Amino acid sequence: MIEVQNVSLIIKNKKILSDINLSLQEGMIYGLVGKNGSGKTMLMRCICGFTRVTDGQILYRNKRIGKDIDYPEDAGIIIESPGFIGCYTGYRNLKLLASIRSKANRETIKNTMQKCGLDPRLKTPVGKYSMGMRQRLGLAQAIMEDQKVLILDEPMNGLDENGVKDIRELLLEQKKRGKVILISSHSKEDIEYLCDEVYKMNGGVLTKVG
Repeated sequence: MIEVQNVSLIIKNKKILSDINLSLQEGMIYGLVGKNGSGKTMLMRCICGFTRVTDGQILYRNKRIGKDIDYPEDAGIIIESPGFIGCYTGYRNLKLLASIRSKANRETIKNTMQKCGLDPRLKTPVGKYSMGMRQRLGLAQAIMEDQKVLILDEPMNGLDENGVKDIRELLLEQKKRGKVILISSHSKEDIEYLCDEVYKMNGGVLTKVG
């Protein structure tokens, strides 16, 4: 579904990504590992269409991102910290986002929040959410429209032990439904538990390690 072909990225004369090749297929979970600053998040940004590549191309269903389309259609994304309107509740934030494309109704939003371990009736504004609650809300946003592709940068960030278990099971459920899932994580346990293929990023160079 997604093909990264000979992709390089140079920013301010610094090579961030070097000749990256990666193929992402349906019903698979792919893991990205590597130190901070190794290029994991930037590769995800390029796949999402947030950053234009310097060389090579990224194809989504044979359409070139940045040329034929601006971003992958049907993609649920968490890149770095999810951004929400702090004075609104979690439900109101998701309802507002869902109104853009009208693909998720009220019941779908509520059910998705519950799947992610959140109470849609909670009146607490997002600005007062814990880091883990914000992460759960970000995941709810990523999956509520039944997106075919999930690109998740550190999806377990800020979650407690129960939260990690919940989200692992949620991602495996999404895999069974044929989704393409790309995650980055510093947790070896998360990667081993979830991923069908694992790639290591080091200095902008991508290598398959599992």
